[in-house]
Amino acid sequence: MRYIDHSLAPGETILQRGRWPGIFWLGAWLALIFLGIVLIGIYIFLRSVIIMATTDFAVTNRRIILKRGWLNRSTQEIAVESVEGVLLNQSILGRLFGYGRVIVTGTGEATIVFPPMAHPVDFRRAIESARATGRNVHVVSDAEEERIIEETQLANENERPRAKPRRRSIIGLR
Repeated sequence: MRYIDHSLAPGETILQRGRWPGIFWLGAWLALIFLGIVLIGIYIFLRSVIIMATTDFAVTNRRIILKRGWLNRSTQEIAVESVEGVLLNQSILGRLFGYGRVIVTGTGEATIVFPPMAHPVDFRRAIESARATGRNVHVVSDAEEERIIEETQLANENERPRAKPRRRSIIGLR
């Protein structure tokens, strides 16, 4: 079972799970095939496979999670309600092969830079969906709305400063 599946809180569900683009897997296999004779190809293949197998990223209804590492685990999480912006970077090759990078900024200095992922627009859409459903909407009745308007008007009338009488200077200028 994956890290994110273990770390879900009660009632928390995964809305979108990030995936590595197929072109990255193809690159790892091509490095193994064409450079496999040399140790460099085997190293590139194993390194790529380990990175892709041990990196996990997802959007839940409460959090946005990025987990990296196998022996040394590093996680970054931002609560959905504290997300300020979502950036999507996609090059021409990324658009052709369906991959891109998503950057999520939260309140303060919280930023998660995701690795290149397949279908980044769907991932971004899941974040926006979680943000929209995470907000509580309070419906106000007509009577409550009138009461709020009256209280606001009374508060504004009481806050208005009283006009002070103007004093004239000796020269007449002020």
